[in-house]
Amino acid sequence: MRRDVIHSLLVANRGEIACRIFRTCRDLGITTVAVYSDADAGALHVREADLAVRLPGSAPADTYLRGDLVVAAALAAGADAVHPGYGFLSENAAFAAAVQDAGLTWVGPPVKAIELMASKTRAKELMGGAGVPLLAPVDPATAGEDDLPLLLKAASGGGGRGMRIVRELGSLPGELLAAAAEAASAFGDGEVFAEPYVERGRHVEVQVMADAYDTVWALGTRDCSLQRRHQKVIEEAPAPGLDEGLRARLHDAAVAAARAVGYRGAGTVEFLVSAEGRPYFLEMNTRLQVEHPVTEAVFGVDLVALQLRVAEGEPLDPVLPAASGHAVEARLYAEDPARDWQPQTGALLTLEVPEAPGLRLDTGYTGGDTIGVHYDPMLAKVIAHAPTRTEAVRLLAGALERARIHGPVTNRELLVRSLRHPDFAAARLDTGFYDRHLADLTAPGAGDPATAALAAALAEAVRATASPGPTPTRFGAWRNLPSQPQVKRFRSEPDGTEHKIAYRTPRTGTPEPYDAPGVRVLAVTPDRVALELDGVTRHFDLARDRDRLHVDTAGASYTFTALPRFTDPATQTDPGSLLAPMPGTVVRLAEGLAPGARVEAGQPLIWLEAMKMEHRILAPASGTLTALHAAPGHQVEVGALLAVVQEGPDATPVAAPVPVPASVPASVPASVPAPAPASVPEENA
Repeated sequence: MRRDVIHSLLVANRGEIACRIFRTCRDLGITTVAVYSDADAGALHVREADLAVRLPGSAPADTYLRGDLVVAAALAAGADAVHPGYGFLSENAAFAAAVQDAGLTWVGPPVKAIELMASKTRAKELMGGAGVPLLAPVDPATAGEDDLPLLLKAASGGGGRGMRIVRELGSLPGELLAAAAEAASAFGDGEVFAEPYVERGRHVEVQVMADAYDTVWALGTRDCSLQRRHQKVIEEAPAPGLDEGLRARLHDAAVAAARAVGYRGAGTVEFLVSAEGRPYFLEMNTRLQVEHPVTEAVFGVDLVALQLRVAEGEPLDPVLPAASGHAVEARLYAEDPARDWQPQTGALLTLEVPEAPGLRLDTGYTGGDTIGVHYDPMLAKVIAHAPTRTEAVRLLAGALERARIHGPVTNRELLVRSLRHPDFAAARLDTGFYDRHLADLTAPGAGDPATAALAAALAEAVRATASPGPTPTRFGAWRNLPSQPQVKRFRSEPDGTEHKIAYRTPRTGTPEPYDAPGVRVLAVTPDRVALELDGVTRHFDLARDRDRLHVDTAGASYTFTALPRFTDPATQTDPGSLLAPMPGTVVRLAEGLAPGARVEAGQPLIWLEAMKMEHRILAPASGTLTALHAAPGHQVEVGALLAVVQEGPDATPVAAPVPVPASVPASVPASVPAPAPASVPEENA
């Protein structure tokens, strides 16, 4: 067989996965080439690459999804191979063929295997012939009550786009139309199929690695059941609670699937496992998975290095590597789980995860980077490996809890609570975990934001004293003495709770709380405060970003916005104002929406697309739409006024829609979503 030694590799991707592939390339002495959009000009993957080629534009359709531009970039940079990563063009057969037609080595499976697995309907037919267990398809035209609930799925693509759960026959026609429209928009293919929806099913997958010499490895199982919007959040290997018979059946089915399509390289065969322990084939992902690090940790392998080895024509060892211990991965997203998983944007001031044996951080960001609107909001993956599942889960939860993450809101607290939830600890896992537990997992915790705000006020007082400034001002016979009580106001982010802190500065120069029994100040600097609370010493670390203060303490982190002593009326918005919760593009309006229209509380009014997701802006109350400033195609920034709904029957509408250019009010920080309205994300791409 032909052997193609790879000397220079272009990664047709961005962010975390590009950085991760570059890491292996550096270890192997391979020159790395990045491609980047204009939005990613200063991104970490560009900074880490040996060479980089610009793809003009910012939108994925103009850049990372342009296979012709990527191939041209590889040739221009002198690369002799292309690795697609995951997402974007990673499962695009035409792109794989174009890479090979250009004389480059494709670090991925054969084009034919990608084609066979590209359509879920065709893949299921092929897998049925190979003896892989399947869910029986359901013809929507003849579906009856006994077939419910049904799951509608797009035949092409993934990530939950075009997916709908149908529990009532009356809603089936409308859901079919909606699923087909979303699938066509996301993947250019509106084909949708139906199958039984398995309640309380587990998402279990098998990592395969195959070479050109008929060796196929089944590298254990992974459980990926904890998902939001059909996107994985926490993954682990091996999948807990499976008996040996079921594990063997899954391994055998995955190997059969790989052999059925003549597979080579890394791939993943995904199954749905029912509550009764019956497995059903879902799909085969013909690429590296986001969650591949947990398999690497358990088997002690580098899957990217193995991909490169297979692409060079080298054989795999016929003996499967031995497994050891347990690994868990958490995806850290810039999103707000308490506000319908809204993605967040803005400056990432700090991203620091503790280092310890068994911990691994895969990321595409560092402190000082900016999280933009064009791409997926995943910041990093944190992986823990330990001898047992209990130890790995504890290690991961502790690392996330002690991490310093300053900037946009993240799902960090949700991850920690999920890992420590009794159902997760007992391995009671299924894809409905967040449907059942989200309210509890996002409820206010046991932390003490008021004390954190006190620490922030004391630190700010010391900083103000240390900074050179004017001498105290006299007004007649009254003097503003430092020993008199002073007040600072802070707003908690993102919940908006206001904290008013009274303190005074005695002759010692160290500020102390005013009327706060049980609190003793031990030390205060602008960056660190030590307080004794009812006999227990606690430390608070502070970081600043303009008027925002980030406070980290044991077991909790807080973000506050410093408020002026007096509220500026110009910063207020009218009741019922619908503000853009993030930057994005208005894609459509509710039918007939115009000033004067009657709306109901919770009614979707405006659809906004941002960061690969579609969000519905809901009416905050029943009433009348009195102003409309949004139109399809408008680009809006966070905090932009989209519409106004006046509650009650006596509203006076504006005579006509008045489109306004997108703008960011001065009072709304770029990385903080404006308060209200509710936004419900559609399925993620």
